[in-house]
Amino acid sequence: QVQLVESGGGSVQAGGSLRLSCAVSGYTYSSNCMGWFRQAPGKEREGVAAIYIRGGSTYYVDSVKGRFTIAQDNAKNTVYLQMNSLKPEDTAMYYCAAGVGMLCAPAVGLFGYWGQGTQVTVSS
Repeated sequence: QVQLVESGGGSVQAGGSLRLSCAVSGYTYSSNCMGWFRQAPGKEREGVAAIYIRGGSTYYVDSVKGRFTIAQDNAKNTVYLQMNSLKPEDTAMYYCAAGVGMLCAPAVGLFGYWGQGTQVTVSS
């Protein structure tokens, strides 16, 4: 059974940083894609970043490029999202997800396993 457990969320002021972690178990970790998504109240879930576990290629949506970094620690089966220069519009519940299939991109339809989420709140 695939389990994804996020941690690291919290409340910060604009300009601050947070690092989210996602511990992965029960998944063929080395062969696919991991991603981070977010969902603000009243909005659809949107992709933030994705990483192809085998090759390390990373993908970001334009709104976070240059501020967020997705990374992996294969020895720990953990994926991270380093978030710098946070803005109030980054406020959302952040979800870790594991991909299904061969494609890798921060697109909801490419992911079949989801964590419970961790809240990020950025105040101005």
